[in-house]
Amino acid sequence: MEDGGAESETHAQFKSSLPREEKDKLKKLLVLKVYKRRWFVLLVLCLLNLSNATLWLSFAPVSSQTASYLGVSLAQVNWLSLVYMLLSVPLSLGTTWMLDTLGLRLTLIVGSWLNMTGAVIRFLGAALPEYDASSRYPVVLLGQAISALAQPLIIFTPTKLAALWFPVHQRTTANMLASMSNPLGLLLANILSPLLEDYGGVPTITLAYMVPPCVSCLLATVGVRSSVPPTSPSPSAQSGPEPFLQGLKLLVKNRAYLVLMLCLGSGIASFTCFSSLLDQILCVQGYSNEFAGLCGALFIIWGIVGAGLLGVYVDRTKKFIEVTKINLSLSSVACAAFSVVALMPGQQAAVAVVCSLFGFFGFSVYPVAMELSVECSYPVGEATSAGLIFASGQVQSVLYMFLLQSLTTPLAPTPGSMCGEGPQSWRVPLMLLAGLCAFFTSVFVLFFRSRYRRLEAEEQACYGSKEGPVTSNQEPPTGYDQEPPNGYDQGCSTIGPDQDHLAGYSEAVVV
Repeated sequence: MEDGGAESETHAQFKSSLPREEKDKLKKLLVLKVYKRRWFVLLVLCLLNLSNATLWLSFAPVSSQTASYLGVSLAQVNWLSLVYMLLSVPLSLGTTWMLDTLGLRLTLIVGSWLNMTGAVIRFLGAALPEYDASSRYPVVLLGQAISALAQPLIIFTPTKLAALWFPVHQRTTANMLASMSNPLGLLLANILSPLLEDYGGVPTITLAYMVPPCVSCLLATVGVRSSVPPTSPSPSAQSGPEPFLQGLKLLVKNRAYLVLMLCLGSGIASFTCFSSLLDQILCVQGYSNEFAGLCGALFIIWGIVGAGLLGVYVDRTKKFIEVTKINLSLSSVACAAFSVVALMPGQQAAVAVVCSLFGFFGFSVYPVAMELSVECSYPVGEATSAGLIFASGQVQSVLYMFLLQSLTTPLAPTPGSMCGEGPQSWRVPLMLLAGLCAFFTSVFVLFFRSRYRRLEAEEQACYGSKEGPVTSNQEPPTGYDQEPPNGYDQGCSTIGPDQDHLAGYSEAVVV
């Protein structure tokens, strides 16, 4: 008791000895807190994103075997993947409204139940007996469609979760972890589906991929107890977003956001076409399906590595614009290089290196660009600004896929071709894809100009006034470093488990 009293007296003496300006800063410092449970909420979202991605491409790596088992054509098997793209676009506005209006918790729970329900229906359809084999495909397609309904509810959420639960110096990293769990799921599907098909066929595939959605649904329903933490981790999280319709009006008038939506949507479409058409492009020059799968895996793996490095760097420096412009420019160079080496036979090493670079520079910038969309559109809700960009990418993906495939020309079968029947020339489509990447990157580099509106608002909330707009050419505002220096000279930081020396000045307990 005496020790506790002495400690309180020491705290009181310390506080009374501070200048009034430092007292005000210390008071504001104690308003913001972080909670350990934020990592659990992030884990739930990562599991949901990963499991939904595995459901999306469960059958693509084993399309021939799936067509044989379900008794349908390859074109019908392709619809098991295309249904995701077709349903996500019309649901985009509804999903962004739900996230920004009804909250994170309800969105995660609804998405997890749709994800699990679709996975269970897929398994039940694949497990139908032989005498009812004709019903397998419709039931599996129904399950895929229900899981597709969950995709926008899950994939639009990372920026919202990062803004509501994480402090300023961890937002980009949290967004990166949640966003990159989706391509990790695609990678696992490409690796595991052929192994599971060899072990037990399509029913085994659907059974194995049913487990993660069930686990994530249980965790989301039972473990996620609130949409927001009891105390906000950052000043911007304390203020609610603009109403949905008002947010849309602000976005339409925001030139910087429109440029970002168009150019980043084009980048998403380019990456989608690359991933979807890689096997068809490489087989013409004699590259095997296994090598094409390796190149696709390298694209994703190096994209995840690059995203991790960029997330840590941007969290520390807040250089969203510089990182996005540089990476998109380098990814355009990699795309142009791929359009050359992919048409040359016997260049396995060059093709593998170019695919790795394309992923490292292009695929990795997605989380940073999503955070940039929030910075340039604040105070519009995070789900609205990020969701419309994803929808733009999906729409452009459909257009790009149709355009590129329509420009292919038939080739006579050659001894070195690995395409089987009907090889196609991809020279013109690849040149067009490289040109589109270069064009939209140039538009973004030349015409995207924006202040960091969210950082500005947070600085104003901390200090009560702004010394000037926060732009890409400035250092981050005081108070956005990861560790507060001695003397509490930061006006905007957070209390967490790693800052126990502040606990004596707050009545709340960090949990």
